[in-house]
Amino acid sequence: MDFTSPSIQFFYDLNNNTFFKKDARNFINMLSVNQLNTLGNVSLLDIYLSKSNVVEPHLHQNASELVYLISGAAVVSLINPFTKKLINIPIAPGQVANVPQGWWHYEIATADDTHLLAIFDAPVPEFIGGSDLLRLTPAEVFSHTYCLNEEQVKATLAPIKDTVFIGPPNDCVRTAPKRQMIGNGGQIGR
Repeated sequence: MDFTSPSIQFFYDLNNNTFFKKDARNFINMLSVNQLNTLGNVSLLDIYLSKSNVVEPHLHQNASELVYLISGAAVVSLINPFTKKLINIPIAPGQVANVPQGWWHYEIATADDTHLLAIFDAPVPEFIGGSDLLRLTPAEVFSHTYCLNEEQVKATLAPIKDTVFIGPPNDCVRTAPKRQMIGNGGQIGR
């Protein structure tokens, strides 16, 4: 980095880079070296969620993630790949949860006006979303691998047309009874 260059940046307004917007209360702003070239090996997502909204299950293949809760309430859930156990970490303002690099995880807002800051140890966090794995893997592979009915798999996954990022989608219509989503007795309301 040439700190004498006229293109050097020391300031950026995060509000100018919305990474994903579901609606006015559920969106993610992003900061990486693409916006602020002096960042080095760090980046962040500024996440706003209303109650019951979920940053979809995903992983970051190139970075660990530190999730800091600014306001509201959330549960950070991750699957330990070594123990094969789901870990649910309820966090309150001022608390953090750490997600090691490459671990499958998601965040659920348990209160309105939840504001999270996700900090990464990479200049640009890479992202593999569950919605992408589900929609891009052929139904016949799921059917064959797990001995499932292929037509039911196709019908179940048909509504997933793009990366979800924050779910549930605005046009979501639930037909089955609601199930517990976070384990350990923590219910997420509709």
